[in-house]
Amino acid sequence: MRLALCNEVLQALPFERQCALAATLGYTGLELAPFTLADDPQTLDEPAARRLRMIAHDHGLAISSLHWLLVKPTGLSLVSSDTTVLKKTTALLQRLIGFAAACGAQVLVHGSPHQRSPLPDQTVADATARLEAALAGLAPHAEQAGVVYCLEPLSPVETPVINTVAQAAALVDRVGSPALRTMLDVSAASQAESTPVHEVLAKYLASGHIAHVQLNDRNRRGPGQGETPQTPVLRVLHQSGYRGWMAVEPFDYQPDGPGCAAFSAGHVRGIWSSFA
Repeated sequence: MRLALCNEVLQALPFERQCALAATLGYTGLELAPFTLADDPQTLDEPAARRLRMIAHDHGLAISSLHWLLVKPTGLSLVSSDTTVLKKTTALLQRLIGFAAACGAQVLVHGSPHQRSPLPDQTVADATARLEAALAGLAPHAEQAGVVYCLEPLSPVETPVINTVAQAAALVDRVGSPALRTMLDVSAASQAESTPVHEVLAKYLASGHIAHVQLNDRNRRGPGQGETPQTPVLRVLHQSGYRGWMAVEPFDYQPDGPGCAAFSAGHVRGIWSSFA
């Protein structure tokens, strides 16, 4: 099992202490949110990536992935008709693709609901088409860097653009790049999918669309801190021989960041060990 922790859970700590604590809790990787690394992620470069990779490696961790790609700076959009905004947004994502590769990360997770949601003069169909065009333009950069760029389905509460794995998979198929795939977030899927989450996961793992999984509860806490069943999801991953990363991504940290990270790791590892 390759279990990563999304580092914003521990963002109050210096990066070295994030690594030390995550390793102590039983994680083997960190999923990085660029906004936790720099006030302006546009300044992140490959030397900085290599430093972070070394620090993580010294604590027995890998940098698994990047996510929350467009939190900063403000004003970004992949669906804007303003060419200046669009160029600034795609330039940052191209930079983060190179940064991820230099970190040793295998995956970038593209959620970013606000930056893909329709603007006041747009329909959902228009925004979706613009998002697809932007991702098609980014895919060759991911291919060249040797990373996988994953479009994340999000709940309808967050955005009306790409809510289900089926919608994401269809967009991925239309683009047709091996570097563009999708993923499953348990919290979002439990809100957006009409069939059980583990069944969706099994279907799209088998089809080869899913390259990453994020573990959490429908209530946005850590796995095991609510009523969303984690065992069926983990059983599908175990039985399918899934070799990718599972990242713990809570949003509501109870009782606090370290406590949530500790509980989540124990819960997931406890379930996983029961399959042996």
